[in-house]
Amino acid sequence: MTSYSFTFLEAIRHRILLFDGAMGTEIQRLNPQPVDFPEGKDGFNDGLILSKPEWIKQIHRSYLRAGADCIETNTFGSNQFKLAEYGYGAQTIEFNRKAATLAREVCNESEFTDKLRYVIGSMGPTGYLPSSDDPDLGQKTPKQIEEAFLPQAEGLILGGVDVLLIETSQDILEVKLAIEACHDAINKLGKKVPIIANVTLDQYGKMLLGTNIQAAYTTVSDMGIDVFGMNCSTGPSEMTPSVRWLNEQEELPILVVPNAGMPMNEGGKAVYKMTPAEMTEKLEEFIQNYRHVRIIGGCCGTNPQHIAAMRKMLDLHAY
Repeated sequence: MTSYSFTFLEAIRHRILLFDGAMGTEIQRLNPQPVDFPEGKDGFNDGLILSKPEWIKQIHRSYLRAGADCIETNTFGSNQFKLAEYGYGAQTIEFNRKAATLAREVCNESEFTDKLRYVIGSMGPTGYLPSSDDPDLGQKTPKQIEEAFLPQAEGLILGGVDVLLIETSQDILEVKLAIEACHDAINKLGKKVPIIANVTLDQYGKMLLGTNIQAAYTTVSDMGIDVFGMNCSTGPSEMTPSVRWLNEQEELPILVVPNAGMPMNEGGKAVYKMTPAEMTEKLEEFIQNYRHVRIIGGCCGTNPQHIAAMRKMLDLHAY
């Protein structure tokens, strides 16, 4: 079997896969104006797949050119609840399908046919916390939250993603519901797609509602997921104790996609200052010390330069 024909799960058994970097900051670098968004709905970043698809393709290309093996669809906020805020809730399936198709089209361009690239279906949080007693954040029932993820997962699968990625999760109950929605979509469509479940931890190793890595992992590791990981919130250094513990479980492959360091507040804006070299050095330590780390990449504050540095490191040592 050639490397070109490896499925995503076969690939991570043979080598470390490299994800892309941040999408939102790359969109901001294009200086979008209200008129650039669908119906002038300023800030509707996911909606750019409709109004400015070439922008999103351009960002996908920049990461593939930097050496990413995998690109995430521009669907972080494309669950039914989030899309409903912009008037697109009823179009959730088709919306996600289009975003996945767009990413796949870029991977299939002649420039990138030297090896197989993987399209990762991004599924971010709903904005609600089903475990919370807060009257606003906890107002949606578990059933409603699962139903908000289901059409998103369906659309991503119909669009041809290689993986479903539940990411930047702050409530472990929401993660469970998203996983269940993914399985429901897989069963409904009759197409098996791997599932990655990510959690987001603060610098003290806790999710927003206080769940630690041990409890989070134990809660979802037997739900038929294929990879467990961490993304966002902190830089790689703060993730070290959690990565060490996950590696000791010797069960699931591990994903590590940190920010470019802890955010610094400068003029009311979050600024990330970890350089490509600094970030790559820390991620290489993870790869060397923790053999179950099979996927790396970058979240907030990372750009194609960060991904290019990681690519060079992976190739240099043939990880």
